[in-house]
Amino acid sequence: MRSRRIHITGASGAGVTSLGRALSAALALPHHDTDDYFWLPTTPPYRKPRAVEDRLRLMREMFLPRTDWVLSGALDGWGDVLVKSFDLVVFLKTPREIRMQRLRARETAHFGADVIAPGGWRHEETELFLEWASHYEDGTREGRNLAQQEAWLTGLSCPVLRLDGSQALAELVTEVCRILNK
Repeated sequence: MRSRRIHITGASGAGVTSLGRALSAALALPHHDTDDYFWLPTTPPYRKPRAVEDRLRLMREMFLPRTDWVLSGALDGWGDVLVKSFDLVVFLKTPREIRMQRLRARETAHFGADVIAPGGWRHEETELFLEWASHYEDGTREGRNLAQQEAWLTGLSCPVLRLDGSQALAELVTEVCRILNK
């Protein structure tokens, strides 16, 4: 039986986690997200990164030995030792305007409109995050950007499926399943 170890990546707000969850449900596979391994659990969340060796150890314990899984999120720069495990990488590229709308909506849903609005305790942090995320395409901020991800993708030995993240989620799932069934 052929394994199905699928990694989905792209910019913040591209729809990577949403596709990971939907694909996991469609294929009845466990879904994991790199944020769950990257960040230590804090209140509020996303404050302190976990050490790289701890991230990788947890991933090895939680899902890497299994035959099938879906992993969403970025790991280029710290998770390259996992690349040999991938059967397929799905790269979602989504226009900046759509990504930024999604990110603002996600922050609002996660923390609350009052909390991220001016005067809210998370306003400044949200605005800094959105500013950082808005520079993914031009690469003028430190951290993950399109040029780095493109370079990472070219070094992969497994197939890479490039999809438009502005498509409907059902269409994206259908396309990934079509490729997997070839």
